[in-house]
Amino acid sequence: MDQDSHCTAEKELMEGVSRITTFPTTSPSDEEENQPKVEMSHQLRKENPEKDDLKDSNATLSPNSSMTTKELQEYWRNEKSQCRQVKLLFEIPSTRIVEHHLSKYVMYKIIILQTGSFDSNKSVIERRYSDFEKLHRNLLEEFSEEMEDVTFPKKTLTGNFTEEIINERKLAFKDYLRLLYSMKYIRRSKKFIDFLTRPELQEAYGCLRGGQYTKALEILLEVIGLQERLTRGNPVSIVPTLCAIVVCHKDLENPASAFEYGEKALSRLHVHTSHRYYIPLLETMITLAYELGKDFLSLQEKLEEWKTKKDPVRVFTLKELAVREYVQ
Repeated sequence: MDQDSHCTAEKELMEGVSRITTFPTTSPSDEEENQPKVEMSHQLRKENPEKDDLKDSNATLSPNSSMTTKELQEYWRNEKSQCRQVKLLFEIPSTRIVEHHLSKYVMYKIIILQTGSFDSNKSVIERRYSDFEKLHRNLLEEFSEEMEDVTFPKKTLTGNFTEEIINERKLAFKDYLRLLYSMKYIRRSKKFIDFLTRPELQEAYGCLRGGQYTKALEILLEVIGLQERLTRGNPVSIVPTLCAIVVCHKDLENPASAFEYGEKALSRLHVHTSHRYYIPLLETMITLAYELGKDFLSLQEKLEEWKTKKDPVRVFTLKELAVREYVQ
């Protein structure tokens, strides 16, 4: 069951909870106190027979007959906030024509907005026709059935740079992205996410390898927000970007900011201690914590615990790992 269905089911369950709150709660007898719990168990089975199939990796409780009405309401309130899907809108407000020595093409400015948010949550990228064409070709290879009714604007022999054709393609690409995003398997796919983030990440890591940490950091901070919204179901996938931000802040002598992003990365790895970034990140965080006068003993304990469980192997530093990302 996907997140959208999960949230719909939880909405129905919350409505069931609200009906149950009509039971008296002041000085109940033992029999009355148990009644809401029995009723709730029955109501859950009646309204959502597939309840046992619902899964959320962030959930720490499970609805059962031992919960009071108040606890159950609080549980579903937390569940609802965890599973709420971030919905994105795609706008293509403008274009620009790029001319090189032997080539000429149109760049489409794509603004990606989170629904119900202000401009601070928008991301801006540029892609050309050939980028869209490559995405379409790649998606057809993996999602031929889902892509069966998806149309793609055809190339024309002439007139590609006329205002009329460019405006038509602006609308077509906007509808194209909207349609792709509406299909859960495609919006979660690496190919779709790479289309929206990979060129910027490649540029950022190129700057990082060249020692241009300020420029790299600027790009990474732009990309990380979009990555988070696109990969909410897979938080570990953004760890490399978070660690690259740590490296940039550290080399720019901003230890407090480096530590802040390091904590975000560690929180996503607490159950993934075999991840290639885990130990290099821990070692970096120990150094930063010592420099900032923070508690580093707990981090040191985690490092020692890992070493006792694993055979000694050569581990790259965090910076060595970062510069290896997106190497062609």
